[in-house]
Amino acid sequence: MSFKTIRAKEEFERAGAYYVRIQAMAKKYGITLREEFDENDGAKCHYIVILDDEFPIATCRWFETSQGAAEIGRVVVLPEYRGKHIGKLVVEEAERWIAESGYNKIEISGREEAVGFYEKLGYSYNSAFSAHSHTFRCIYMEKYIAKNNIKFKNSDISE
Repeated sequence: MSFKTIRAKEEFERAGAYYVRIQAMAKKYGITLREEFDENDGAKCHYIVILDDEFPIATCRWFETSQGAAEIGRVVVLPEYRGKHIGKLVVEEAERWIAESGYNKIEISGREEAVGFYEKLGYSYNSAFSAHSHTFRCIYMEKYIAKNNIKFKNSDISE
């Protein structure tokens, strides 16, 4: 397997992000396209896509919030690629891009089942804020990073 991380800028690259979201979440949980694609998707949104050769296997998105932070969301890995640290890889690439863009606070509204995953990546639960989701039970998590100075080890991905 040959994994490649891209910051989707062209429509065909964004289509890869949409494909993963539809296959791994919308289809599995019966989420309509209208529910899956909200007002945060589109031109103001940034997408990370992980490819296995040229096939999209994981994605996430990020956008600026009204409070001047960045929010990561829609972190999805195709089922057959889970357990190989690809979710970590996609979130870390989003964090790098966010730091390069000058943000120092990252917010995530994560599904309850994913809280441990985000905690391992340095996110903390903040009960002062509520998470937004009408599909899943979610909680609000946050992380502070140094602007333009975020460093990660090269992530090892098991094959």
